[in-house]
Amino acid sequence: MAKYKITFKKSVAKDFRVIPNRDVKRILSRIDTLADNPRGEGCIQLSGQEQYRVRQGLYRIIYEIQDDRLIVQVVKIGHRSSVYEN
Repeated sequence: MAKYKITFKKSVAKDFRVIPNRDVKRILSRIDTLADNPRGEGCIQLSGQEQYRVRQGLYRIIYEIQDDRLIVQVVKIGHRSSVYEN
């Protein structure tokens, strides 16, 4: 199976600023696993959207998969209580 390229939306850098460094390392490690299998264990498609989410501790990683171009774009990262708010 081909590896997917990981890309980040510009706003994700802002999301990382409010997360403690020890959690950022764990989140980045979890994102790296998405390159091998973006629909792996713990991946759930968000209802009514073409986005997926995966858990890492108290945080959620929201991302989109572009199968035709082999790209996983991380859209948002946030605490589980507020990540789904617009």
